[in-house]
Amino acid sequence: MTEVTEKRPTVLVVDDEEDLRDIMRRMLERRGFDTLVAADSEQAIEVCRDHQGQIDVLVTDLGLPGASGGELSRAATTVRPDMGVIYISGLPKDIAVTKGLIGDDALLVKKPFTSELLIEALRLVIAGKATP
Repeated sequence: MTEVTEKRPTVLVVDDEEDLRDIMRRMLERRGFDTLVAADSEQAIEVCRDHQGQIDVLVTDLGLPGASGGELSRAATTVRPDMGVIYISGLPKDIAVTKGLIGDDALLVKKPFTSELLIEALRLVIAGKATP
C-alpha cells in the first residue's frame, strides 16, 4: 500500500513590515502551511511568476507602499487565477469597501488579529467557501 502524503497549502504573505511578515510566516508554518514572503507588490508578482508550485492563497496587507493590496491582488490573480486572496488591514471592512480598496465580497481580517482568526480565514478560502 502506498502512503499518500497530504499536500501542504502554500500561502504567499505580503506585508511591508518585516516583523509582522516573519511572525505570520512562522505561525503559518507551525500550523502546517508552506509559506512564501514578499515585502511589496513588485516582489509578490515576481514570486507569483517564478514559483514553480501552486500558490493557494495570497495574504496581503491593504496598506502596501506603491500599489495597494487590492491592486496587487488584481495583478497577482491575473498571473495565478486559481489563487485565493485574504486582505489584512487596520481599516474596518466597510470603510475599505467604501474607499474602493476592495470589493464587497472580499475577505478581510482586521488587525490586530489572532492566529486562529487568520487560520480560519485560510481554511475558508482553501475550502472554496470564500471568494477572493
